Amino acid sequence: MSIVALPIESFGVSHKGCVRDHNEDNYLVEPRTGLWVVADGMGGHEAGEVASASIVDHLATIGIASSAPDLRARFEDRLSRANAEIRNISRSRGITIGSTFAALLAMDGRFAGLWAGDSRIYLVRGGVISQISRDHTEVQELLDRGMISAEEALVWPRRNVITHAVGVSDELEIDFQQGELMPGDVFVLSTDGLTAHVSDAEIEAAVKSAPPQAACEKLLETVLARGGTDNVTIVLVKVGDGRNGPLHAGRSRAEG
Repeated sequence: MSIVALPIESFGVSHKGCVRDHNEDNYLVEPRTGLWVVADGMGGHEAGEVASASIVDHLATIGIASSAPDLRARFEDRLSRANAEIRNISRSRGITIGSTFAALLAMDGRFAGLWAGDSRIYLVRGGVISQISRDHTEVQELLDRGMISAEEALVWPRRNVITHAVGVSDELEIDFQQGELMPGDVFVLSTDGLTAHVSDAEIEAAVKSAPPQAACEKLLETVLARGGTDNVTIVLVKVGDGRNGPLHAGRSRAEG
């Protein structure tokens, strides 16, 4: 039975920020099983915290997979269970709650990044940062259609409207990127509390200059120094020896 095939160093931090009175984010760091997750709950009145916790609690039960496809299947099964549980909570309370998430799976020299909503996955490879996730937001859809400019997107009134999340509908839709790992790859998983205050270039500089724990703490310190208007959660995953390979994009669907 194989687990994560490459030496990996990882660390995570989460903070309620400077404005919010509680933290609706949750995260999971499980290098033994090859799984890292951030989740950003929404719904207010502590309901968002319940939604993000449901995702993390279910994914924490994955255990040791026998192969990369098995790990992926276990992930989607647990996420579907979380989706169903959140839907049940929503119905019982008569409100709509949900959570975005971004996750990294790593096994046998390969990775898959999966997400729903505007929690992000970055890859710093060869010293250059790229966002491998694509936000599920109304403003991103308008950008993709060429209806607004990048400058307009920064101040668009509905720029925080999420189009996909776990728990908001019976059908769960997940986007993903996958590929082979390279030596020195650094993955950054974050909720939007980070990217609201820190640029991609600053994220790149932080992870290039320090190991995961120090980089996480530096990025969190920067967010708080700039006002921390939202909950913020950051998980960094740094790969040791590995192999090269292309990225492959796609979409996965699971029934809640």
